Amino acid sequence: MTTQDLKALIEQVVCIAQQAGDKILEVYNDVDNFQVEQKDDNSPLTRADKEANDIICTGLIAISPRIPIISEENKEIDYSERKDYEYCWMVDPLDGTKEFIKRNGEFTVNIALIHNNRSIASVVYAPVMDEMYYAIKGEGAHMVKDKKETKISAATFTESDKNLGIVCSRSHLNEETQAFMNNYDAPNKVEKGSSLKFLILAAGGAHLYPRLAPTMEWDTAAAQIILEEAGGEVVRAEDGLPVEYNKANLLNPHFVARAKRV
Repeated sequence: MTTQDLKALIEQVVCIAQQAGDKILEVYNDVDNFQVEQKDDNSPLTRADKEANDIICTGLIAISPRIPIISEENKEIDYSERKDYEYCWMVDPLDGTKEFIKRNGEFTVNIALIHNNRSIASVVYAPVMDEMYYAIKGEGAHMVKDKKETKISAATFTESDKNLGIVCSRSHLNEETQAFMNNYDAPNKVEKGSSLKFLILAAGGAHLYPRLAPTMEWDTAAAQIILEEAGGEVVRAEDGLPVEYNKANLLNPHFVARAKRV
């Protein structure tokens, strides 16, 4: 797939993400009808998750019928079939369902294109803020707000800098994360929900995001390529190699996202 092919595809994915975001906001503003259920892993599921997923999957099938879809809200496809995928979509129709239920606005629509286990293009949309982020490998990271498009870039830093911004989850701060933060000189803790944590790094607003707790591939695939194209990286905590996708187990390893380390 050429860069021009990817650009044409992502242009259409931006529209799909916008449509999904509009539906999510419709449910978000219908405060008496969230319809919150519990999934098998006790995580919440709302009407917005399901309706946004339907919009995204229908849209992706229309623009790329030959590319399979891996989505949080779809039935999991066995690895015996997935292992042969050259390309696939990785979708989280509503990343940050807990933040959605808390009504703090910190949730996103995540759609990534995976090629041979790496994220190569993506769209992340934050509906409440009406901020659209997208990236294509080799083409930089971009944000669109108020119909104005800007190229975004991660901040540069060194590990010994004082007052580094370290992003952590509003819903998942554990002892390992606190121990990680203790290695730095007077760090500033930045709490944020969903894939917005990566986007803060990509846009130059913080420097590190350690995730030393479970996440799934659809939680991170879209935001990873945006941060990488902004000059940062997302690496496995155990060995510093990039986080990869469409693995046999769709659970992510613990990882650290970084801005532009010098």
